[in-house]
Amino acid sequence: MTQTALSQSDLQDLADKIKVWGRELGFQQIGITHIELGEHETRLKEWLAKGYHGSMEYMAAHDNMRSRPADLLPGTLRVISARMDYLPADARIKEQLQDKSLAYISRYALGRDYHKVIRKRLTQLGKMIEEEVGHGYRAFVDSAPVLERALASNAGLGWLGKNTMLINKKAGSYFFLSELLTDLPLPIDQPDDKNHCGSCTSCIDICPTQAFVGEQVLDARRCISYLTIELKGPIPTDLRKGMGNRIFGCDDCQLCCPWNRFSKTTQETDFTPRHPLDNATLLELFAWDESTFLKHTEGNPIRRTGYQNWLRNIAVALGNAPASIEITEALKQRLPEASDLVKEHIEWALAQHAT
Repeated sequence: MTQTALSQSDLQDLADKIKVWGRELGFQQIGITHIELGEHETRLKEWLAKGYHGSMEYMAAHDNMRSRPADLLPGTLRVISARMDYLPADARIKEQLQDKSLAYISRYALGRDYHKVIRKRLTQLGKMIEEEVGHGYRAFVDSAPVLERALASNAGLGWLGKNTMLINKKAGSYFFLSELLTDLPLPIDQPDDKNHCGSCTSCIDICPTQAFVGEQVLDARRCISYLTIELKGPIPTDLRKGMGNRIFGCDDCQLCCPWNRFSKTTQETDFTPRHPLDNATLLELFAWDESTFLKHTEGNPIRRTGYQNWLRNIAVALGNAPASIEITEALKQRLPEASDLVKEHIEWALAQHAT
């Protein structure tokens, strides 16, 4: 398709249309920003140098591409950042965390895999822009080396909180981010330069494993989301008690954030919790064989962790649960045929109930 020459007025009109189209496609907010991320690049390098990324080698790969969008897609001039809320209507976060017999799964992972849902919408938005002016685009949904929170902050979608999450004054932090890279010199949106966290340190104080080493600095190696999703080997013994009943991800540093009183529940049916993930007991999930795990996690981000790590995580949670004959028997029953990884965590869990 032939590219259309655009005046500044045309570009402003297009930017306005993009935001309207985005809302029509189900995004709650669209922002447009430049590609300069110098300050964030420096902070990323410092974070990597301290080893806070743990085994996430992909965070250190691709040289400076993560902070330089034009290296990822030559010719990129602007990034269109999109926000989509995901909080289920009946989140029941506190109740599930308090009942140690239940399995706690991060709220973002209860429905359909967000990558698939958002990529489809974002691609539609890109095609609408292409049809309007003939320029290409490239869509990203947590699928390429992009500093999405920094870009979203620059695009006016919020500020980077002390828990490293992007926080929006009108929507809290329970939302997904995604990006369209474009060579269109669109007018940019102004960021909110003020950090609205103030003196609050609730997110840092509440972390069950003390993963925050400072404001906006997370040691991922201690983060429960890292431990239950990214880490492929044994979970460090000294961090297991702090995991409680969290078997996939953790929402604590969002749950305590005062700004999340403004969070909106999602209207996307694809993000509706899938039974039995929203209210399952640890014993129910520990009893799954691999085929059952694959069946119930089809099209769901939980599948990413893999069956062995799933059992590993639940074994730790069972070790943290109130002692009962049912739990002890379930752990012992699984033990003979368990992999070395899972066996280690089952033995740890049994030891917790033997004291």
